[in-house]
Amino acid sequence: MEPAGNVLSAEARRKMMAGFRSKDTKPEMMVRRALHRLGYRFRLHRSDLPGKPDIVLPRHRTVILVHGCFWHQHAGCRDARMPRTRQEYWAEKFRRNSERDTAAAAALAALGWNVEVIWECEARKPGLNSRLLELMPQRKPDILLPHHDGPDDGLGPAPARVRPRDPRDF
Repeated sequence: MEPAGNVLSAEARRKMMAGFRSKDTKPEMMVRRALHRLGYRFRLHRSDLPGKPDIVLPRHRTVILVHGCFWHQHAGCRDARMPRTRQEYWAEKFRRNSERDTAAAAALAALGWNVEVIWECEARKPGLNSRLLELMPQRKPDILLPHHDGPDDGLGPAPARVRPRDPRDF
């Protein structure tokens, strides 16, 4: 029997779901690249911390959790829709994800870590660098890099290149 409309066969759905990753997702990679460009250095998926946070900035005692809008049900986001089939299963799955997120964040905070969440839709929007700088306003990057992303990176205009003066020019 052929599936009706947009409903996938069980085998097609299994293959699609097996393709989703929990590490090195596109939103996570975007956040990591932006942090690196801003001069922050970090560790990934530290298993000695509760919940194995996506990004750990040990020097700043900060962890960044990069949440997918669908899997973590970002409130008000168009990507956080409930699937049309097996809604009881998905409601329970999303509830467990939310409980696990809350427990991990509470455990990290109890250990003295500053816990920040970047949503998938935030990672895709322009201004990710500004958002990351907002998360750590009192902190300075580990290394300030000379290049800039553009006017939206939160670092202001790129410095002008000045040629050193040569005494023979006078």
